[in-house]
Order: sequence, then C-alpha cells, then structure tokens
Amino acid sequence: MRYDQDIITETDESVYPPSDDSILLIRSFDVRPGEKVLEIGCGSGIVSMHCAMNGANVTCGDVNPKSVALTKRNMELNGLCANVIETDVYSCTKGKFDTILFNLPYLPVEEKGELALAWSGGTDGLGPLPHLISGADEHLLPGGRIIITVSSLMDQEGLRHTLKGLSVKVLSELPLFFEKLNVLEITR
Repeated sequence: MRYDQDIITETDESVYPPSDDSILLIRSFDVRPGEKVLEIGCGSGIVSMHCAMNGANVTCGDVNPKSVALTKRNMELNGLCANVIETDVYSCTKGKFDTILFNLPYLPVEEKGELALAWSGGTDGLGPLPHLISGADEHLLPGGRIIITVSSLMDQEGLRHTLKGLSVKVLSELPLFFEKLNVLEITR
C-alpha cells in the first residue's frame, strides 16, 4: 500500500506511535476491497486505517485499552470504519480473516508497563508470536496469510522454530544502525 502522510493520527504517551516499523509494514503489502483483515496490536491504528482506506473490512485490537480508544478516535477523525476491540492476541476476536497483521513487540527485553507491551518481546524477542502462529488456523480463511514485522535482534533460532513447517516470504526489509527489520508473509 502507499503510505499516506496526510492521514490524521493523534497520539497518546501510553500508546506506541506510528514509527519506521509501522510505515515499513504498511508499504510491504496490499489489500483488496472487501478483504477481511485482522490487525493485532493496533497501537494508534495507523496500519488498520490504511487497510480501511484501501477498502478492506477491518477488525483491529490491542491489549492496551488506551490504544483501543485512540484507534477508535483516529478512525473517526479520518471518516473510516473498523471493528476495534480490546484483545490479547485472539482472546476476544471472532470470525475468520484473509489477512492477520501484527507489528510485533519484538525487542528482546523484559520490561513492564503499558507502553512496554508495545515493544518488549521478552528475553527472546518473540513475545506473543508463538501464540499468534499456534492460533492462526482457527482465525484464517483458506488461503489466508499472516504478515508480521520481525527484528534481527530476536532469537533467530526461536523464530525459525516458531515458523517451522510454514511458508515464509520476506516482503521487505529496513536496515537500521543497530538492527534489521523484516516484514514476513506467512502461509500454510
């Protein structure tokens, strides 16, 4: 998708703001009108708003209630529609989707707090990825895909183990001075 710099995006100090990884994710894939999209960890809603702008039928959620409120507000400010829910990965999601998105909390650090949930992936950096992958079959339509952002700082052996047996395609990458981010498309 094309990243729209003019989209209205309010921020909140306790919600992950649109960042380089968000923009990388947006630019890495396309959606088609009517496509059913689930975004887990929606933060400010920037990725979901781009999906909705391109005609997708969007459900998005976050474990942080302030993120849910901010995403709802940002959707309204842009005249967009989505089903925005408070959820911990799949805990409150219903239905099946063509695409599941997650800009994972991928940094290998163990920190607590509202904002830390957005970037702290635990000591291995995998965070909720194993749960996302193991529950995907219940939430993906036939031929569906998962699109995630991962970091070179994550436990790479753990990442390979988590994705073992799945088809993985690198959609894009962003080398930064201390890490490399990749957007992966995962299918059965």
